[in-house]
Amino acid sequence: MSWHVHWLEASGDLRPWRDTIAAEIQIARDAIAGLMPVPILDILVDRRPGETIPEMGTVGRAYRPSLFALTLASDNPNFETSLRGGDIRRTVAHEVRHCLRMGGPGYGTTLGEALVSEGLAGQFVSHLFGTPPELWESAVSDTELAENPPDFAALSGLNHDHGAWFYGRGGRYPRWLGYTLGYRIVADWLNAVLAPDGDAWVNVTADTVRAAARGHTLAV
Repeated sequence: MSWHVHWLEASGDLRPWRDTIAAEIQIARDAIAGLMPVPILDILVDRRPGETIPEMGTVGRAYRPSLFALTLASDNPNFETSLRGGDIRRTVAHEVRHCLRMGGPGYGTTLGEALVSEGLAGQFVSHLFGTPPELWESAVSDTELAENPPDFAALSGLNHDHGAWFYGRGGRYPRWLGYTLGYRIVADWLNAVLAPDGDAWVNVTADTVRAAARGHTLAV
């Protein structure tokens, strides 16, 4: 297997969930392999209470083209439901798509590029598993989207506040605004291209995606 799973257990025993997590990782790998070549990856799996998405008890983070982490909080009351509901396979696919993009055009440094990168990762998961948007990809209403449009300077500048746009830090924007907007932008691109191939899922430019969304998404 070209994916190497590293179990980091200094902060907590993962043995009760190892088999289930390993099976979910394999499901994600098989799904991705049906669409594109699978990269060689190191996957860090650790247990860190209080450092996950509260509603899920899990969180993922891509670090570079060959490395991402999957963090679990088994004491979270939502963790077991997430584990049974396929959250792990979806999180893995999301982070692998980020790793692939990091090895291609890159995640991006502007708000516009970040919106597209996150939207692509979210839509990639929906495409692979036929699942609806995640909580953070459907968290903001049309009204809120219309009230918080990023202007051209914000989309193109190099100093956007990622925490504010995507996590709601500071209270200026609704929580998860960036994820919801990115998912919608990429949905419009998908409607325009109909059936992107594996390479397009990784290497399409942010400008191409945003151009397809103009006139449809509330703010691009």
